[in-house]
Amino acid sequence: MSYVELQATTHFSFLRGASSAEELFSAAALLGIQALGVVDRNSLAGMVRAHVAAKVTGVRLIVGCRLDLQCGSSLLVYPTDRLAYGRLCRMLTVGKERAGKGKCHLDWRDVEEWNDGLLAVLLPDELTAPLDEELHKLRRIFADRAYCALSRRFLPDEAQRLQTNANAAARAKVPTVVTNDVLYHCPTRRMLQDVMSCIRLHTTIDNAGFQKERHADRFLKKPQEMLRLFPKYEAAVRRTMELEARCKFSLDQLTYTYPTEVIEDGLNAQERLEKLTWEGAARRYPDELPDNVATQLRHELNLIERMDYAPYFLTVESIVRFARSKGILCQGRGSAANSAVCYVLGVTSIDPVRQGLLFERFVSEERREPPDIDVDFEHERREEVIQWIYETYGRTRSALTAVVTRYRAKGAVREVGKALGLPEDVTGSLAGMIWGWSKEGVADRDAKALNLNLDDRRLRLTLELAKQLIGTPRHLSQHPGGFVLVWDRLDELVPVEPAAMDNRQV
Repeated sequence: MSYVELQATTHFSFLRGASSAEELFSAAALLGIQALGVVDRNSLAGMVRAHVAAKVTGVRLIVGCRLDLQCGSSLLVYPTDRLAYGRLCRMLTVGKERAGKGKCHLDWRDVEEWNDGLLAVLLPDELTAPLDEELHKLRRIFADRAYCALSRRFLPDEAQRLQTNANAAARAKVPTVVTNDVLYHCPTRRMLQDVMSCIRLHTTIDNAGFQKERHADRFLKKPQEMLRLFPKYEAAVRRTMELEARCKFSLDQLTYTYPTEVIEDGLNAQERLEKLTWEGAARRYPDELPDNVATQLRHELNLIERMDYAPYFLTVESIVRFARSKGILCQGRGSAANSAVCYVLGVTSIDPVRQGLLFERFVSEERREPPDIDVDFEHERREEVIQWIYETYGRTRSALTAVVTRYRAKGAVREVGKALGLPEDVTGSLAGMIWGWSKEGVADRDAKALNLNLDDRRLRLTLELAKQLIGTPRHLSQHPGGFVLVWDRLDELVPVEPAAMDNRQV
């Protein structure tokens, strides 16, 4: 092998990349590419999908990120180990906190502060500052971890531009490396990428002009083809293998540790849970604790101890206790109602022993699934509970879960039609033909029912491209109440950013 692709953008660079990680890695496997660097813009949101796709296809994932700095410079960074990955997450968190929801403001000072263990590849074709100046800055910060990208743009001065960039890199003693700056997995996805650019820029295909990508060559290519495209820079093509070898980090190295919930009473989590359980049982059964209930409680506590779930039960109990201390209505629901421990702790209100409910529907040693305790809080006062969790666990250890908003069929038809210049009444009528959760888009028979001419090129493209857009990520949002809690720093596992609402982070 002579080449790995270091610069692939997935559709988690919202409305820029036109292919999913699954499509990119499948195409890479067919083309004989042994590793793929995923570098979404100021984000690691698509990395888990890429990790799974890498496992399925056997193409190695090189974890990376494209940093677009405030000064106009852009660079690709790749963590070489677990500690470097944590620093990358911290840096992105700093930039996102500074900029607000959906944005990231970073500059060279941030890169210098968090650079340890990162490989960096400068993108010279999008600079506003002099290239020599930026390369010397890169070399000073990253030393032998600095590289300069050579990418084809298919412009009239292509050969001269590449040579100028290579000469500047040589003067700065920064080795060059070839990237293809991939935005989609195959050539046929070019049209969708143009439409996505129009949606992102709030323009139409007729008015986009040079705001669109300027050439149609942004798809994955075989290593042999990359050697053919860069005949004068064979060493830079092969140097991609050097970067791949230096990037030892894998998401497999990440481990999650739940908060221990140990407080200053000298008891560990299991001992404290047992103490609270028997105290709660005395309150639930003030006259006498039935033998069958005591037997069930001992059975559940033994299983909880074997599965090491006590900290989670303590977390839920403390949240419910806080809410009730403030008069906030709350109620546990779902399969947690099968647990006698949840009942005596006050999390649920149904006696599972009296109702003959089976605890193993909630927690099973055979399934080894973590317990799922859903608690509803009254809507008007839910924010008090959320802020208490932030205060209790700290903002470096807790955040609301982010959710990915994706295009559904109705929205896809409206957005694609608008980008292609169809009248609003036509896109509205087409969207009205779609069932809310459909994944199929508008069928030809439905368009004919509206007396639309299916031979019209723009209409035909709208129907075809809308189907491709369905399921594509549009933006990150927040779960209404799902928290992630960790023992150490959450922002060293994943970037954390502000939510739309004040004093929330996801």
